[in-house]
Amino acid sequence: MKNSFFGKLTFWKVTAIIILIIAAYAVIVRFTYGLGAVTNLKDEFPWGLWIGFDILCGVGLAAGGFTLCGIVYIFNIKSFKPIVRPAVLTAFLGYLLVIAALLIDLGRPYRIWHAIIMWNPRSVMFEVAWCVMLYTTVLALEFSPAVLEKLRWKFPLKIIKSITIPLVILGVLLSTLHQSSLGSVYLIVPSKLYAFWYSPLLPVFFFLSALTIGFAMVIIESYLSSRAFNRQLELPLLIRLGQVMPVLLLVQLVIKIIDFANRGIFNLLFIPRTETYLFYFEILLAIIIPMLMLFNKKIRHSRAGLFYASLIAVLGFILNRMNVSITGMEAGSGTSYTPHWMEFFITLGIVTLGFIAFSYAVKYLNVFEKSSEQVVAESSVVNLAKQLGLQVDK
Repeated sequence: MKNSFFGKLTFWKVTAIIILIIAAYAVIVRFTYGLGAVTNLKDEFPWGLWIGFDILCGVGLAAGGFTLCGIVYIFNIKSFKPIVRPAVLTAFLGYLLVIAALLIDLGRPYRIWHAIIMWNPRSVMFEVAWCVMLYTTVLALEFSPAVLEKLRWKFPLKIIKSITIPLVILGVLLSTLHQSSLGSVYLIVPSKLYAFWYSPLLPVFFFLSALTIGFAMVIIESYLSSRAFNRQLELPLLIRLGQVMPVLLLVQLVIKIIDFANRGIFNLLFIPRTETYLFYFEILLAIIIPMLMLFNKKIRHSRAGLFYASLIAVLGFILNRMNVSITGMEAGSGTSYTPHWMEFFITLGIVTLGFIAFSYAVKYLNVFEKSSEQVVAESSVVNLAKQLGLQVDK
């Protein structure tokens, strides 16, 4: 069957199956023998790959949902509506997988619900926990029309559509809060986080980078979906996103330069050490290269150019989050950390599940809505066929 995961085995499907089997084994070991059996975490370094990648990167990479919804429903730029639903689906799956990763990372996952009844309003992590719970619920409601349309439940669908604007506003507020608050978590360790990545402006950097990478993820998701599902690429819309991205990247660069000047740490840029090299590499990938590429009109108007510029930006974003959570913390804590192979496979398994869930959603639900131009064109074809007395399958 077309698009069926097990219908026709390919290299990528076999790879996915192998990853999931190994990841499932690692998860069983984790819950049977504890974190010590599957991770290289220790008291001096309690947050590793699962926090740095699965949580910090996962939440940031899911930012396309609130950015696109805000553009369409708050700023009323309706031309972007055809790519809103896949962006919301990507965000929803991303947050579900973040929660799954958190359950694996927590020493006592059965207490994850404690934040609901045991309030600590002065804790940044308490605020993040509530925002993630509420925003995941908002994303579920925002994506529910695709499910309700499939089930043909007209009354619930009508209710959801009537509250779309309040949902979007709530989603944007919640996203703004916790995207920035993830940076605030590291404000409590000024003596442990290396100076390149510690800054009083960490919440600002986390929010701006998530906002930028939200556009990049929409471009990547649209490009890959068009190839995987034989759909037309909404190139004009993606070009407009590509116009905004370099501006946001330039803003980040300017703020970072001002921040370095205010803290007087430019001298650290000339110290030959691992942190310096990784910082240069991060700035190149996360800001300089994609910014220069997208400021170039020829590259920005190219399918491949948009995709590769966005991909480089995403890789730079991931490197930034890993530098904050691992590289910078290693330098400040005086310890070293290398993820256990089971940590890698559990993370790969979570990512793989995301791809599989997205493909099944596309197969069974109306994820890719038609643009107004496509609707008009199809209506014209149908009307012409009726006039000619031809039968048309819709």
